[in-house]
Amino acid sequence: MTETITPQALDDQLADGGEIAVIDLREHGQYGEAHLLFCVSIPFSRLELSVGSLVPNRSTRVVVYDQDDGEIAGRATDILRSLGYRNVRRLQGGADGWKAAGYRLFAGVNVPSKAFGEMIAENFDTPAITADELAKKQQRGEKVVILDGRPWEEFHAQSIPGATSCPNGELIYRIQSLVDDDQTEVVINCAGRTRSIIGCEMLRQYGIKNPVYALRNGTMGWRLSGREINKGARQRAALEVDSDSLSSMRPRVLSMAERAGAAVISADMAQKWIQSDERTTYLLDVRDPQEFRREHLAGARSAPGGQLIQATDEWIGVRRARVVLVDDTEVRAAACAYWLSQMDYEVYILKGGKTAWWATESGTGTDNRDPVGHRVVDAATAADRLMNTPETQLLDCQAAMAFRKAHANGARWVIRPNLPAQIGDLDPSAPTLVMGSGDGREQLIANDLVALGYTDVTLVSGGIKAWTEAGQDLVASPDTPSDSEAIDYLFFVHDRHAGNLEAAKQYLAWEHGLVPSLTERDLEHYRLAPINT
Repeated sequence: MTETITPQALDDQLADGGEIAVIDLREHGQYGEAHLLFCVSIPFSRLELSVGSLVPNRSTRVVVYDQDDGEIAGRATDILRSLGYRNVRRLQGGADGWKAAGYRLFAGVNVPSKAFGEMIAENFDTPAITADELAKKQQRGEKVVILDGRPWEEFHAQSIPGATSCPNGELIYRIQSLVDDDQTEVVINCAGRTRSIIGCEMLRQYGIKNPVYALRNGTMGWRLSGREINKGARQRAALEVDSDSLSSMRPRVLSMAERAGAAVISADMAQKWIQSDERTTYLLDVRDPQEFRREHLAGARSAPGGQLIQATDEWIGVRRARVVLVDDTEVRAAACAYWLSQMDYEVYILKGGKTAWWATESGTGTDNRDPVGHRVVDAATAADRLMNTPETQLLDCQAAMAFRKAHANGARWVIRPNLPAQIGDLDPSAPTLVMGSGDGREQLIANDLVALGYTDVTLVSGGIKAWTEAGQDLVASPDTPSDSEAIDYLFFVHDRHAGNLEAAKQYLAWEHGLVPSLTERDLEHYRLAPINT
């Protein structure tokens, strides 16, 4: 019988100072509606694909939960144990049991990081500027530099007029090339609040002399003021940095990181930690993804610094783990270490950056997904089978909203947690094709089909993209799957970026309300650094 843990015991373990990973197995939409504060989202549909990078140490304490501690939690426990995880338990009653025991569930995503941003704003008294105030400065021709702290893709999709893309993790590293005097005002913006606040304080705690402000409520605040957003902007900070500025930059930012509790570590020590199973150690490359793709350390994962701070739980699945940050000059690693050290992680900066390591890799890194032995056919062959073998069944496991937009004619949408119910009327002996988006979920669906007794299962390679390239028609189904079936899609103020001002107001109110929702025990997971005055 699978071992369980009570909500009270889990709450105690989260506060006992040891490493622990709490995994929410529900699909993204379910998770985003209500989840434990210090959990990590690993949907059951992606469990085997994601758990290895988020919880790399098989000896880590792991607690899994579903909505009500049902079948999925039991299946997930068995899968994790088969993968070598030695200390796995289910949360009694799942999310429902946690709430019934008197503990709070939180809506939204990246809640620990977003709550942290609100704490920083309050504790550091972060200066903010409204959309109206910024617009008036622009109209008067005042010298203001607007830096968008989000990733390039978000900036390019929509941005404040006059802004330049410079993700938060790059701010200290590139600020001297973006501002040419000490008097120019600097405004940091994001879509809402968190990255505006963190970006502003990144520069203030580093100690630049310029006045720096967070744009209150970001692009949503700009829209709420009645102003238009730019789409397709291309202004971005240059990748190359003047090496002469590094001599003064490095000691200042390292001192900033040390003030928060981070330390510098040698490559030899980092390697020993990574090879040991006594503790969990992450090796994260915080540089721009373009730099990572050109060359990176063996074993490192790309974790662009600004996003790592904003969405820590998307890279680090174990509370209180050791985190080794690497770049090429120590500057960006130290800037990110300053923040992660305040979020209950033991953070280190790799001394000498990537040149100190024992090996490097070129390209995008290795894929840790092992072939599972299923037959695979290309899209053209699959289409031919569907035409010439009428009994062939086609299952599509791409994301629900992607399926609504485009899928092969006759395909049936499936999602792993609900698979048995969704295929109850199909013939297990008939030829069955499985396609998706090519991210590996189709392999897991195929595995489950075989376990359910399907005897003729074949994967379609390349997903929808290959289907189109093979000249096959696609169809849309705006209402299929239904909203209730689309459990992988988070409807929580989902259209706040699409001009829905009421959704934007709801989202901003949610961010404002995070810190008051935390308990004293929750707050003990944060260690705010001394303020640089």
